[in-house]
Amino acid sequence: MTTLTQKHKRIERNVTLLAVLALITVIIGGIVEIAPLFWIDNTVEEVEGVRPYTPLELAGRNIYIREGCYTCHSQMIRPFRDEVERYGHYSLAAESMYDHPFQWGSKRTGPDLARVGGRYSDEWHVQHLTDPRSVVPESIMPPYAFLAKKELKAGDMSAHLRAMYRVGVPYSKEAIEKANEDLLTQADPMASTTELEKRYPKAQVRDFDGNPDKLTEMDALVAYLQMIGTLVDFEAGEAQEQPR
Repeated sequence: MTTLTQKHKRIERNVTLLAVLALITVIIGGIVEIAPLFWIDNTVEEVEGVRPYTPLELAGRNIYIREGCYTCHSQMIRPFRDEVERYGHYSLAAESMYDHPFQWGSKRTGPDLARVGGRYSDEWHVQHLTDPRSVVPESIMPPYAFLAKKELKAGDMSAHLRAMYRVGVPYSKEAIEKANEDLLTQADPMASTTELEKRYPKAQVRDFDGNPDKLTEMDALVAYLQMIGTLVDFEAGEAQEQPR
């Protein structure tokens, strides 16, 4: 029996010594993994086109979370052929970089929504949310007709954007100051949208729920759904995320 084997057996038989050595090994491994993160600004490569949510989209996202949509719908297409053929281009890490919390999900009772933006009309979304089985007969999704009747009360979106800024979302000072105004502007196709579109490229400006006389929670949720997956040129984005 070699000396090395004898030492190894001695360690295995001494529970206290084994625990101490295991702890030291884990600490060293943890330091090696974690320490470099303190010297880099971001662990995700930025991809052209990705921007923070507009105030209206953010309000819609809050409703999406409030109603528990993430418990049945994921927003994470994995790089497998069957998923890509069914849902579209696989998800890029950069697409979730401004999500707090992220909406990757862990269950698909309903389909993945990472590429739902622009796939259906606003009218389809409103009808689907009002009476899911009227457009998808086999759907088991509950109806959300009340969203079209409930006035949107998003609170102070400037405070919300300021909080998001503090956790790393790059909202400008101007965007934070004009958040409440921008929320109203995006749902009003008659308003001047020049400044909004400068702050939020590719922002979709229109009445989303079919009722221009009232800003509702349906407006906000549809605005959020119609934005998902529409910001990135996926071929260019994929190339940008390749290791250098």
